[in-house]
Amino acid sequence: MTAEGPCPCGGRDARQRPRPFARCCGPLLADFDHEPAPDAEALMRSRYCAFVLEDGDYLLATWHPSRRPPSLAFEPGLKWLGLEVRDHRVVDATHAEVEFLARSRLAGRAQRLHERSRFVCDDGRWYYLDGDLK
Repeated sequence: MTAEGPCPCGGRDARQRPRPFARCCGPLLADFDHEPAPDAEALMRSRYCAFVLEDGDYLLATWHPSRRPPSLAFEPGLKWLGLEVRDHRVVDATHAEVEFLARSRLAGRAQRLHERSRFVCDDGRWYYLDGDLK
């Protein structure tokens, strides 16, 4: 993956062209302290990119402290293949939900992760709270 290559999250611009990583999720991953996600969907997309890149620091930093695990481990050999955002629902000013489907492959076997994730906004910053698998 390159900075000018398409973002792994599948984000598109107004003309429906793939957004480059450098102008999509890249800035969020590069500078968490100064570049907060503008909404829950953007955070979810950036977290998908962090899984693709195995960026555990970003994943932990964007997990709400009340639910954050002490550490993360990545599945060796897991290859993420794509993300489809199915729904982004604003519950209120500080809560939102995002339903997504993420495809991956491990040892030649296709896998799907279908989740409705919950997000909370604290002090102007969105965090992943938890989710329900579908």
